[in-house]
Amino acid sequence: MCGLSGEVRLDGMGADVAAVARMTAAMEPRGPDGAGVWSAGPVALGHRRLKIIDLSERGAQPMADAELGLTGVFNGCLYNYRELRDELLAAGYRFFSTSDTEVLVKAYHHWGTGCVDHFKGMFAFAIVERDSGRVVLGRDRLGIKPLYMTQDADRLRFASTLPALLAGGGVDTGLDLVALHHYMTFHAVVPPPRTILAGVQKLPPATVRTVERDGRIEDRLYWSPGFTRGLPMSREEWTGEVLAALRTAVDRRMVADVPVGVLLSGGLDSSLIVALLAEAGQRDLSTFSIGFQAAGGESGDEFVYSDLVAERFGTDHHQIRIDDARLLPALTGAIGAMSEPMVSHDVVAFYLLSQEVSQHVKVVQSGQGADEVFAGYDWYPPLAGVPREQAADAYAGVFFDRPYPELEGILNPSYLLDHDAASDFVRAHFGAPGAETAVDAALRIDSTVMLVDDPVKRVDNMTMAWGLEARTPFLDHDLVELAAACPPELKLAQGGKGVLKDAARGIVPDEVIDRTKGYFPVPAIRHLSGPYLELVREALMSPAAKERGLFRADYVERLLAAPSDHRTTLGASQLWQIALLELWLQGHGV
Repeated sequence: MCGLSGEVRLDGMGADVAAVARMTAAMEPRGPDGAGVWSAGPVALGHRRLKIIDLSERGAQPMADAELGLTGVFNGCLYNYRELRDELLAAGYRFFSTSDTEVLVKAYHHWGTGCVDHFKGMFAFAIVERDSGRVVLGRDRLGIKPLYMTQDADRLRFASTLPALLAGGGVDTGLDLVALHHYMTFHAVVPPPRTILAGVQKLPPATVRTVERDGRIEDRLYWSPGFTRGLPMSREEWTGEVLAALRTAVDRRMVADVPVGVLLSGGLDSSLIVALLAEAGQRDLSTFSIGFQAAGGESGDEFVYSDLVAERFGTDHHQIRIDDARLLPALTGAIGAMSEPMVSHDVVAFYLLSQEVSQHVKVVQSGQGADEVFAGYDWYPPLAGVPREQAADAYAGVFFDRPYPELEGILNPSYLLDHDAASDFVRAHFGAPGAETAVDAALRIDSTVMLVDDPVKRVDNMTMAWGLEARTPFLDHDLVELAAACPPELKLAQGGKGVLKDAARGIVPDEVIDRTKGYFPVPAIRHLSGPYLELVREALMSPAAKERGLFRADYVERLLAAPSDHRTTLGASQLWQIALLELWLQGHGV
């Protein structure tokens, strides 16, 4: 719902308010409805507001509570803020607004850093204690809302986007070589705390960071799904539990003082959201789907399914057709909105869809996350039956873009590492306690790492680029915990997401449930040719790219000579992967 920023001086000097103002201004698209900057000695906070809950100025941020000695900034939504407000009122607290921001501030005063255990929602926040000088940063369990940081001996800065930190100045923009190897190997995912830039980190999900006045920092990981079995249940019982939890998750995400729509792709996940809202009595629900021109023999839309669902449930449906003439210019905007390089070709689809949807509503529900939570991807079935001790290597074999030795033929020597960073990370993650089977271990890393730093980040960045808040019921942490405990065989059934398909029977049309899995299709980018190939060629042959010298010249020439012939393990374009990285670095002046 917003963009936040701030600076904490660690050298006893006063905060650089001008730098915080620059960071805040850089996030105007995330919060077009208001802005504020606050400072007190060594700390300054900035905020851009998107008005969703309590549309009055009483909900403006940074929010200072003089009685409690706290000032806070917050990005996201606490879906249970009304229940928490009632609990805090009973405890003697007095409220001056009806905003969830004030609930967050008072919840922190009441429970300390344990407040996050009471929150149901998506959030990133910063709280400043007036009397102690302590600053507390927090991020939601699934990392739905981002929080980037840069730190040196003198100061710590933080912001909702990486480009905002760059606007503040003084950031080390050298490349993090471990992050680069993750990008080239781990399906372009850079796990926290790293980013592609050496001078910028991100607060990991489900983490509260306490920064003391003297510079001491302490992190607390407050949530981690176990992926272990509890009490045994039948298939029918699991179906009922999943449906009930999803109903609750969808209902929670209707909390707003403005209308809430749905991004309706025509797939199972978004269709089920629409069906449950209709079942709950929602009328005149606005739904939105997008389509592109065909290319390379591939269809550019799935309107047949989204139209079917919209008609079945009587929604106010908006079918958005994007002419290819809009696609190329939108790439520049989409890359500019990326906090980190994202290679998924559907980024520009989300960007253009969000532009259109933001003209109608400020909040939408999205089906993002169901595939990672309920095993919808095709790399999960090959892991069934793999011995647990072999799971990490098996996962790398089906998910990594390429094996580590191939990087010697791709990266120039100065960018190579003497170890396989991505495999080391995956083995460590798979080696942690819990996650009983190979599939459990894969779902755990995908739902807590890959999901956060690929699909979830993509949705946040592209929707917030147009002041649109996206809510993801499949990432309700109660639902995620339930799904993690569900036996893998029930999730892998029926070609993936079996338990979810069972839950949808009789609610969603069978044609949608039984269809072949679809993706957000943007054929023109999947099949690079014409002006898109020229864009890529210019980026990789530019003086900036040659000066950087990331990629071996013979590798680049080979890809440019046959753009469609070189694919990663999962079928993505190798050429787009390296070009997108250069386009992002150049677009952000790195």
